Amino acid sequence: MIHRSSEGKGNMKGKIMNIKKRNPALVLIFSFLTLGIYAVYWSVKTKNEIKSLGADIPTAFLIVIPFANLYFWYKYADGFANYVKKDDKTILYFLLGLFLPPIAAIVYQSELNKLAK
Repeated sequence: MIHRSSEGKGNMKGKIMNIKKRNPALVLIFSFLTLGIYAVYWSVKTKNEIKSLGADIPTAFLIVIPFANLYFWYKYADGFANYVKKDDKTILYFLLGLFLPPIAAIVYQSELNKLAK
């Protein structure tokens, strides 16, 4: 039995979301065309999807705070590694996202698509 939280949107604990299938190439194209605004939107959406799988990822507001964003991206990579890929390569995904964000977006979305319904 799946417990669905009746609390506000900010609380993802106990709430299972459907993972949305997205075209990884379009994620890059939209991010480029919107000068990165879509990339932030996509990051928040995928963070919520990964968090619904059980990951402990902090608020996406940290993306815009210098140095705190490194903590956010580390926890995002950790959630991705443990709950999407189910491996122990957090540092690899973190470094990929830090130094090659377009490639990381393709990898992250391609793997999330495998879990999409």
